[in-house]
Amino acid sequence: MVTTSYRPAEDTILTAKKISGTLTARFSERRKRPIYQIRETEQDDVLVVGKERFELYHSDGEKFFFHPNSAMFRAKRLLKGETDPFVEAAQLTPGDKVIDCTLGLASDAIIASLAVGKEGTVCGVEKSPLLAFLVETGLQAWETDLSALNQAMKRIRVTSGDNLEYLRRLEDDSADVVYFDPMFDEGIAASDGIAPLRKLAHADFNLSGCVEEALRVARKRVVLKDHWKSPRFEACGFDVKRRKTALFHYGVLELEQTQG
Repeated sequence: MVTTSYRPAEDTILTAKKISGTLTARFSERRKRPIYQIRETEQDDVLVVGKERFELYHSDGEKFFFHPNSAMFRAKRLLKGETDPFVEAAQLTPGDKVIDCTLGLASDAIIASLAVGKEGTVCGVEKSPLLAFLVETGLQAWETDLSALNQAMKRIRVTSGDNLEYLRRLEDDSADVVYFDPMFDEGIAASDGIAPLRKLAHADFNLSGCVEEALRVARKRVVLKDHWKSPRFEACGFDVKRRKTALFHYGVLELEQTQG
């Protein structure tokens, strides 16, 4: 259900009601109630609409809100002329068209948007309607002290839906790079900060079917990020770019190789 911040302005209330309609969720007046009380009364997750950001409180008390996460320090390195493992694996260049089929918190989509620049495009596909909504609004509203990063976030187009169905609707060779970053089967301690994301994201999807469609859609390459132990690299024929000490690797399918 949807409610507002503790002392909402009138426009915040109107925004919350509009969002409840968009998400087909119930709206409940805050009436200065603490969030734990609302959760107990409503027996549901609570989306709190504030002036500056939206926060989702799960029924178990965990809180989720959009933030650039690791994209912040990665962007700073990229803007200094340093390398980024994802940009290197995908070989992103200005003007590229990128499809991120597993958007999540959009960390990689943000870096992709920064790398491809104003002439390029980045579209993120997210199966969870609520997660897609939170990330899309966050990308438009979040402000950092880096103008280039703010612009890169605002350029990302977010689509809510199944990634396989989305790819099937696209024409041949309509993107340069198609990217997948599924939930790891193996847990990574460093990822505990995004633990609430696992409750929103849809971890199950047909990777082999998606890869088949991605090879039709992509002009240059298809990229998979996964845990270093993952069997999905070999199962789908990816050339793995192994990184010493890293707990996840990137797998690449070059179109010249797959079509030759």
